[in-house]
Amino acid sequence: MQMSTSGPNKARIIRAVTLIALLASLAACSGKDEKAQPAPKPAAKPALTVRAVQTAPAQWTSMLSANGSVLPWQEAVIGAQLPGLRIMEVKAGIGDWVKQGDVLITLGNRTRDGGDYIQGRVIAPDDGVISAANASVGSTVQSGAELFRLIRKGRLEWRAELTADELMQIRKGMSAEISVGEGHVVKGRVRAISPSVDPQTRYGQALIDLPNNAGLIAGLFARGEIMLGQASTVAQTLPQSAVVQRDGAAYVYVIGADGKVQERKVVIGQRSGDRIAITSGLEPGVAVAESGGAFLTDGDLVQVVKE
Repeated sequence: MQMSTSGPNKARIIRAVTLIALLASLAACSGKDEKAQPAPKPAAKPALTVRAVQTAPAQWTSMLSANGSVLPWQEAVIGAQLPGLRIMEVKAGIGDWVKQGDVLITLGNRTRDGGDYIQGRVIAPDDGVISAANASVGSTVQSGAELFRLIRKGRLEWRAELTADELMQIRKGMSAEISVGEGHVVKGRVRAISPSVDPQTRYGQALIDLPNNAGLIAGLFARGEIMLGQASTVAQTLPQSAVVQRDGAAYVYVIGADGKVQERKVVIGQRSGDRIAITSGLEPGVAVAESGGAFLTDGDLVQVVKE
């Protein structure tokens, strides 16, 4: 028996088939779109975590910057007044702190039967630190020979090299700050000023007393500033840790809105404590990396942390 489809039923069937075909077509198109879209790139990782700082105005006293060496205030050369005797015992060595009158070595001679007897001694002429020792047991003392060197009182001073114009601005008693190592600052005062300059180098010296507990070593090269005590000047400053010095130039790393840093060359001025003046190259209000510049390169992404 053959069934016939009536008009309304036939129309419903046609609409259903058309809907199914349309849905299948949409599903196929959606699948193609999903396959065509590239996979998202992984987020870039920050090269460093930094704090952002800006220049801040500071009122500083005018100062003179100079290079110089840390040397003994006075160094005594110690020898023996009885030449020809043998050194029987050495009681002091390099780095030892001695007091005035302390016995440094004993001197004697050998008798015919092989025995020893003591004929003299060498004593410390002042309190201080032994900086050199050339005495050894059994050796014979020679006339005029140096046995020890003594830094009197253990006192050291910084000898700043300055031009004649700079020397004329300095007065006894002015304070000074000497920078050694990484951020280590030692304070001192001007003790004496050269009355003349070397005709060859055109430099003279300002002698700055240093405290005994500064932990410095004689012969150390150091840079420092002498406070002139004149009218204060206003300067835009940054922490010294924010400035990277390389090949004779100074740089900071400006932090962009996208978190990437831009290397910026700046001109620096005087220092005070842990601050350094920026005389040009950076506008006020610009954020820079407070530290870590030595590990950054232009275009690096950084993560900025808040205080």
